[in-house]
Amino acid sequence: MKRRNVLQGLAAVIPASFALQHYSAMAEPLRKKVKITDLKAMVIGIPGGNTLVRIDTDAGISGYGEAYWGFGVKDVMMGYLREVILGEDPLDIDPLYTKMILRAGGAGAIAGVTVTAISGVEIALWDLAGRLLGQPVCKLLGGQYRTGVRVYLTSSPENFLDSASCTEWAAAIKEHPFGLTAVKTDILRVGYPKENLYNTVFDNPRGYNRQLTNEDLDKNAKGFANVRQALGPDFGIAVHTHWELDVADALNLARAVAPIRPMWIEDLLPPDFCDSWVKLTEESPIPILTGENLYTRRGFMPFIVHQGCHIVQIDIPKAGGLLEARKISDLADVFDMPVCSHNASGPLGAVASAHSAAAMRDFKAHELSIGRLNGKSADTPWGHIVGDPVKGWEDFVIHDGPLVKDGRILIPDKPGLGVEPNPDHVRAHLAPGETWWS
Repeated sequence: MKRRNVLQGLAAVIPASFALQHYSAMAEPLRKKVKITDLKAMVIGIPGGNTLVRIDTDAGISGYGEAYWGFGVKDVMMGYLREVILGEDPLDIDPLYTKMILRAGGAGAIAGVTVTAISGVEIALWDLAGRLLGQPVCKLLGGQYRTGVRVYLTSSPENFLDSASCTEWAAAIKEHPFGLTAVKTDILRVGYPKENLYNTVFDNPRGYNRQLTNEDLDKNAKGFANVRQALGPDFGIAVHTHWELDVADALNLARAVAPIRPMWIEDLLPPDFCDSWVKLTEESPIPILTGENLYTRRGFMPFIVHQGCHIVQIDIPKAGGLLEARKISDLADVFDMPVCSHNASGPLGAVASAHSAAAMRDFKAHELSIGRLNGKSADTPWGHIVGDPVKGWEDFVIHDGPLVKDGRILIPDKPGLGVEPNPDHVRAHLAPGETWWS
């Protein structure tokens, strides 16, 4: 049998054999003694914003979750998933996850909105299990490797070609109350609209295409050199693209920014796996990262098995939830590949994601989406935080102590996720037409 076929077989077996013996033993005394009585959901911020989930039980205990933003997520939850879990034992999380995947099969339950909706429900099930069993979720996922998860802030200078602008921006980064130690910064493409590259025009010589000009390469080399100079030699810097290049210019860009020794360069090629990812990874002088648009262990498997990247990045409230993310990380660990987390969730989804990350052996960094710096407007596309970003982040959930400190999301040492939606804050930020736990 060819080596590649052997590796494919191995990849298929490893996640299936994953067993949470500690969780099973803890859950056994409560088996079949609690039933799910309801699932409720509400969208926050703007239409198509993030969806919060609540699962109620006949024990009077509820669990909370959050799913990645997108239209239709709440519809899938209420139209497909609610009937699957009603009356079921909430501790049967993996069987219920499998049932939800099967139930939503007609809607395309291998990726997209369906898996995103299932992820939010799965997170609420883990929060509920932790509350029922009196344990933090990370303990139930196999054990806690770390008390806090390193974060990186997605942020760019106003003008990274101007050293003064970079110095001002870097000062704000270093003075941030969260004690940041890493950032992810966008590349510059001449002709791109500054505020929203997704609105770019195809029929334009300097509009959207998959190639970089020499001017693009030179400006990115200069801009990222300015960023490194401003932040210093030991601050973590990741280079951010949006699945937008071809192989030749992906390599050209990697070589252009290599002198700053970035943590990684992200999502250079379109999301689906192909041999071009392998070529890119083999020839790049810096680590290649991808994964924010992949779903479940099957979506990640070819990248891991065929070495199509150096680092996999999971959006945990989108890709399948906490246990599925842990299964992906276990597979990556077999190939000595570290894991990161993409995250565009509010504090509830971010803390949930961090619980999963805390249970992963080789975890590198977790994205933090809180908006802009210096108290400027922190409006995000999904609208879950408006105004001062730190205050909005901390007010969104009920919690004890700081959520982020010294550049890490702290893992609450309380049953479940350790946080839940703050009614006083969330009610004021529901999407138009939404009601509190409708």
